[in-house]
Amino acid sequence: MLTRGLIIAGCLLAGVVVLARASETEPVPIRQSFDTFPMTLGDWEGQRLPDFDQDVLKVLGVDEYLNRLYVSSTGVHVGLYVGYYQSQRQGDTMHSPLNCLPGAGWLPIAHARLHLPVTLGGQRREVPINNVLIEKGLDRQVVFYWYQGHDRVVASEYWGKVYTVLDAVRLNRTDGALVRVVVPVVSRDGGEAAAEAAATDFTRVLFAHLGGYLPS
Repeated sequence: MLTRGLIIAGCLLAGVVVLARASETEPVPIRQSFDTFPMTLGDWEGQRLPDFDQDVLKVLGVDEYLNRLYVSSTGVHVGLYVGYYQSQRQGDTMHSPLNCLPGAGWLPIAHARLHLPVTLGGQRREVPINNVLIEKGLDRQVVFYWYQGHDRVVASEYWGKVYTVLDAVRLNRTDGALVRVVVPVVSRDGGEAAAEAAATDFTRVLFAHLGGYLPS
């Protein structure tokens, strides 16, 4: 009975702490606007893609986003999307691209997880990345995506939500971002292996520039 009472008291105390933190105003992290994100990333030159319409933005619920096309000196095209959420308390939360792709006609046909060595927060680290091959008709694309915030990179949507709850209690912050890299598969240029290699190269370069835009 004593043990059960202590457990109940502990749960009630935890609930009080969570409610108290939830009632506080969430701080706005200092970060750079995506308007200043470099157009040149190593060997890649970027250009802006058209802005999303209001219906798309309403579904995404982002506070700011980056949507660009980068082209290497060898002519490889990479699409980059970064959706930043300043707060995820009011229902605007990150969700997996796998939930949206079928609605656009793209079907995931292979899904793996990579661990890439990158520079994050000024340090060399190995981070988890989702690697998905998608298909629509005769077209295929390699998609890398992950969730990032507070110097943390997460591939799992489930663990991303767990960390969001923990950070809300610990830091009173729920900010974070979804990052997605897309490379078309071109059979004459090496097919899926070449597209994955291009996505890997671009992602490694990208990580060195994300720090100031996704606050720690």
